[in-house]
Amino acid sequence: MNTKKAKIYYSRIPMGLNKAQKLQFLEEKKHIFNVGLERIIPDAKNNWLTAGLENDFDTFAPIGSKEGKVSKQTEGVIFKLYGRGIATSRDVWAYNFNRDELAKNMRLTIENYNEHVFRYSRLVEKPEIDSFVTYDDQKLSWSRDLKLDLKRGKFAEFLPEKMRTSLYRPFTKRVLFFDRIMNEEVYQFPSIFPTSETEQENRVIGMNGLGLEKPFSVLMFKIIPDLNMISPGAGGTQCFPFYIYDEAGNHRQENITDWALKDYQAHYADENIGKWDIFYYVYGVLHHQGYRDKYAANLKRELPRIPKLKDFWKLSHAGKQLAELHLNYETQKEFPLKIETHDVLDWRVEKMRFNKEKTAIKYNDSLTLSGIPPEALEYKLGNRSALDWIIDQYQISTDKRSGISNDPNNLDEPQYIVKLIRRIVTVSVETVGMVKEISACEL
Repeated sequence: MNTKKAKIYYSRIPMGLNKAQKLQFLEEKKHIFNVGLERIIPDAKNNWLTAGLENDFDTFAPIGSKEGKVSKQTEGVIFKLYGRGIATSRDVWAYNFNRDELAKNMRLTIENYNEHVFRYSRLVEKPEIDSFVTYDDQKLSWSRDLKLDLKRGKFAEFLPEKMRTSLYRPFTKRVLFFDRIMNEEVYQFPSIFPTSETEQENRVIGMNGLGLEKPFSVLMFKIIPDLNMISPGAGGTQCFPFYIYDEAGNHRQENITDWALKDYQAHYADENIGKWDIFYYVYGVLHHQGYRDKYAANLKRELPRIPKLKDFWKLSHAGKQLAELHLNYETQKEFPLKIETHDVLDWRVEKMRFNKEKTAIKYNDSLTLSGIPPEALEYKLGNRSALDWIIDQYQISTDKRSGISNDPNNLDEPQYIVKLIRRIVTVSVETVGMVKEISACEL
């Protein structure tokens, strides 16, 4: 038997090439040894591709760890519990801008599901679930876990209190039917926002999942987020709450560890530092552009580790200001965009779009919002600006399979979307300014 260790070699072709260009690249090289092979050796964490990784990242305390989540051992981590946003596996059914439409859709799909449970439970000989269920996209969207619940005989129940305001995408609220059966995975959110009352006090820092090629992003919120709220694919949105509760909304506990509190107080020789101060400090550091740039490769591989920078209080106060801006985006001052009307003024939106220069948004055929400052497009979550997210999400859509329509127009507040756009411009401009101040802090 050959016991010699293998040597691994690696080569990377330029990014962005299509299939034909890749084949052309190989054709030109003629031989495998001409592509520029480089031997790679894994680091202590078994990472094979280590280009761009900064070694000092490992000296910082991790924001959270899997070990800390599953055990009582919280030494060395900042947050004990964290988890991903809600995964419904049936967004068309489980989300809607309109509460009444959501209720109608969920009553229909729950009735259909419960009918399956009833029929299956009465069978003496149980067939395979896949052959038993009726696939009808206009009544129900089946998934792995829903089939398992059917097999276990679990009935679903429609209750109005299960309809919760959620953050579907950045600065985009929808109503969610929050339910263990009708949602594929609820992860930790029965402990984070178990009741609507907990939304009044709890705060959550959400960020990219791992392995995402898009730039690192972070956003604070106070309602249940979707799995893909800030990080479509690649691990979903990772969420770090300040408080955790039991599922009745009682027995509130602070989620920042006592170890972290003592560690920060000792490092800065300041017993005035509290857990909320650390929470906002973390939010501030995660907006530091120098931190994001230097540790960009590390942040794609693992959850953030938080350095203790010199200006703790400056970063904590700045983080709190950013938090207030992002949490309360619907009440910010409206940026003075110019409203250009072309016909009888209509506040109804179907699908918005930017002009070529991205200085104006054509809201509909009768209304254009112009005078968007360049800074408003600098504030990005992933590869999209906050305004891009608004334009993408606030449009009328109809799902082809189910026939379900989703209409963001609010009959009770017809100007909501126009006001939202103007407020998001304010949020974006002020965020860009504050990030520059934060990034001036010594790294």
